[in-house]
Amino acid sequence: MYARCLSLLSIFAIMFCPAGLAMGQIRSGDRRPNIILIVADDLGFSDLGCYGSEIFTPNIDRLARDGLRFTQFYNAGRGCPSRAALMTGLYPHQTGMGLMMKDYKKPGYRGNLNKSCATIAELLKTAGYQTLMCGKWSLTRHTGPLGPKHTWPQNRGFDHFHGTLGGAGSYFNPSTLIRENRAVRAPGNYYYTDAMSQQAVAYVAQATRSKKPFFLCVSYTAPHWPLHAKPETIARYRGKYATGWDSLRRERHRRMVSQGIVKAQWPLSPREPTVRSWEQNNYKPWQQKRMEVYAAQVDSMDRGVGLILDKLKQTGAENNTLVMFLSDNGACAEEVSSKWKGTHVPTKTRDGRAVYSGNNPNVSPGAEETYQSYGIAWANASNTPFRSYKHWMHEGGIATPMIARWPDGIAQRGKLTHQPGHVIDVMATCLEVAKLQYPTITGGLRILPIEGKSLLPILQGKTRQPSVLFWEHEGNRAVRDGKWKLVSRYPGKWELYDMEADRTELNDMAKRFPVIVADLSGAYAVWAERCNVEQWRK
Repeated sequence: MYARCLSLLSIFAIMFCPAGLAMGQIRSGDRRPNIILIVADDLGFSDLGCYGSEIFTPNIDRLARDGLRFTQFYNAGRGCPSRAALMTGLYPHQTGMGLMMKDYKKPGYRGNLNKSCATIAELLKTAGYQTLMCGKWSLTRHTGPLGPKHTWPQNRGFDHFHGTLGGAGSYFNPSTLIRENRAVRAPGNYYYTDAMSQQAVAYVAQATRSKKPFFLCVSYTAPHWPLHAKPETIARYRGKYATGWDSLRRERHRRMVSQGIVKAQWPLSPREPTVRSWEQNNYKPWQQKRMEVYAAQVDSMDRGVGLILDKLKQTGAENNTLVMFLSDNGACAEEVSSKWKGTHVPTKTRDGRAVYSGNNPNVSPGAEETYQSYGIAWANASNTPFRSYKHWMHEGGIATPMIARWPDGIAQRGKLTHQPGHVIDVMATCLEVAKLQYPTITGGLRILPIEGKSLLPILQGKTRQPSVLFWEHEGNRAVRDGKWKLVSRYPGKWELYDMEADRTELNDMAKRFPVIVADLSGAYAVWAERCNVEQWRK
């Protein structure tokens, strides 16, 4: 029996311990880097200062100044699928999260992380890392306090968790708020973004007292609707958007070209056909206020990022910490309706006032008693210069700002990389910097082979062989292979674009290159079959 246990221990060491590091040495003198993954929610491609925005984001811009910005990084088109891919290195349908937190009785759409995948936290924890998370989880359909907890964060690898199990909800009194595995209530004078930033700072202070490296995921809900922000933050943007969305898109596009984020030869995509010009728009004061509150939500998140970076520096952990910042999908064009129901849509504030839900121009957004979104016109500006939004697979839906900084491991400072990357690559990156191999078995169960590839070569200034990338969400589909991107908006036909000449997707070349369409659509069909992707039917 002793020999058998010793043998299993040896196998464990080979599978999970860094090369040249014996198991007993993990707790002492471990110089593997800390890893902090910061995820924004519904942040558009151009919503950061370092990506062309007028919004005040000095702390995230500091990350960019000291690190590397990606201009062609991709998400999975929506929060739940993106977070599943980010956490596992697999495509979302392989994890059971092809749609949202609901069971559709199909393997790729169960609304829970399945047992065929492992999370970054599960693998790093087993290899000696402290694993910590705060903010939005959004990877379980079991959000009730008395329901099953097998897909809650602490049962998927995190030592500690504080945040919400679901997405959206009030910033002043969020639903599904838990600490560890227990439901809790938000205290008075609460603002969710600030609370999660403070929790992240506390985690960093706690983790840096140990000799073990740590993995921390800070998963903000900002700037996802509802439009909720503190009055003093909103005031910083008063009058900022008086010239409207058309002017804003042109200004952002000009800055993005000057920064090298996009090419001058890629024209700004046309305004959404359903949207009036700013001059023709009614309710201008209300429209301005919507964008002012949205900007304040981004501003609040940025200040939280600054607190985390400051704590890293104070503890002496800054240089040996890889920080990655990205968004889970493109900007959201959804219009909040008064008919929406659910635990995430409160009917009353904590002090008993009625909450008015719906995008009513007669109700000013921002306060706890309102529940609104900023709508399609401002989302179009957030996604400058691209077409489309969250849900869809044109660039506006899947292009994300992505910044990586690691002073001890990344020599590049303030540079751009135009090499493509994808959220499935984050798992492989974490494992490589932690000197770990992706296993075939974890927790006694066989898991699927990883789909992503490490970003470390790109971070180190090398050229990485690009992967063929695939997407599907609600029947919206895409394939990218080199410069070619095949994309369709359900239930439309395939469109073909040259990403080098036309990344704003204005010149469909499908009729000109039918062979390329056939090849890429065939590759999509093979991928869909392999990854549990169902044919969409509304």
